[in-house]
Amino acid sequence: MREPTYFFQKFTSSQRWGLLILFTLIISVQIGYYFFPSKAVVETSEEKKEWLAFQNKMDSLKELKKEYKPKIYPYNPNFLTDYKGYKYGMTTAQLDRLFAFRKENKYVNSAKEFQEVTKVSDSLLKEMSVYFKFPDWVNQKKENYSNYTPFPKKEKEVIVVKDINHATAEDLIKIRGIGEGISARILKERDKFGAFASMEQMQFIWGLSPEVIDYLNQYFKVVDTSRMKKININTATLKELSVFPFFNYTISREILIYRSMNAKIKDVEDLTKIKGLSIEKVHVIALYLDF
Repeated sequence: MREPTYFFQKFTSSQRWGLLILFTLIISVQIGYYFFPSKAVVETSEEKKEWLAFQNKMDSLKELKKEYKPKIYPYNPNFLTDYKGYKYGMTTAQLDRLFAFRKENKYVNSAKEFQEVTKVSDSLLKEMSVYFKFPDWVNQKKENYSNYTPFPKKEKEVIVVKDINHATAEDLIKIRGIGEGISARILKERDKFGAFASMEQMQFIWGLSPEVIDYLNQYFKVVDTSRMKKININTATLKELSVFPFFNYTISREILIYRSMNAKIKDVEDLTKIKGLSIEKVHVIALYLDF
């Protein structure tokens, strides 16, 4: 009877030793892989790292955007603008009553008088009056206030209205309350923008009291705006935005961030959402922008 042949008996002695070594190596590799796993190194390009960092910042800014509320500064309600009144929730009729009152060269001197003129509700008055700021002379004793005349008007004066963008220093000095220093300041402000876009810009010039601004509005108006230096807020670079008089480097960066998050800036409403931009000036700033 033939004896059974085993698997290893088919190979020579040297072949069997080779197979034994091969199996030993395979088992060693398997054990080593199990106990000492290799650490995969994921290489990330510099461009991808920058993009991930930028994306994280975008996410954090989106969260801040939800919580951001524009800061409101004290103001004289006698010089309330259409835009600001609209932001507070005033109706067109309420604003028209205030403007008609001011055309008669009258001033409201208290929150109560503001409500009597405009007919705003108690709740809206409560919200707005927190930021009312009247001139110091309003708070003087009534007997003193009744005799108070900041700049007496000339009787029967014929007013010739001129274009503020063509006004000279001599023209401005003729206005009561304006001297050489303030007239130079007004002209310097005009040069920064090429031309004034609105008489409301007088409110942003340091040293001009409400009374002097009222006189300027009687003697001057904006006519020729051909020299205005305008800028396209959706295509301007960071450098171009930074040199614009109403912006600085920080605000310019916020504009670029807002553009990247929202595709473009469409209107004045979008401007109010840009961090750091003064809500008091935004409607004037918009006059110098192309959207």
